Amino acid sequence: MIVLDYRDKRPIYEQVVDKLERLIVGGALEQDFKMPSVRSLGMELSVNPNTIQRAYNQLEQEGYLYTVSGRGSFVAPESEWRDGKKHRMLEEWKLVTQSAREAGLTREELVRELEGIFEGVKS
Repeated sequence: MIVLDYRDKRPIYEQVVDKLERLIVGGALEQDFKMPSVRSLGMELSVNPNTIQRAYNQLEQEGYLYTVSGRGSFVAPESEWRDGKKHRMLEEWKLVTQSAREAGLTREELVRELEGIFEGVKS
């Protein structure tokens, strides 16, 4: 299910988040799938359960999981995590545009740069 790379410079919890997010988005973990307990996934991956809890918390904040008290964590409906992803992207765009303004770029320069980036993506 999840293979961790101990040579990866990212923290373990970020790797767990990334792997689980990919499994959810890819459809391998379907809506309402009951996630393994923090303790059991920690044992399976040979990591501290606190690491798994941190990953689950982040996935819940991002809309990929939801928790039912006393029952565990479950994969959220696609609409929840798609909306969360859109919200995060908009927040990131706000930071980028703010940084660009602070760096002295005009609106026109920023639009031109973005159009160039999107043209490169289409190719």
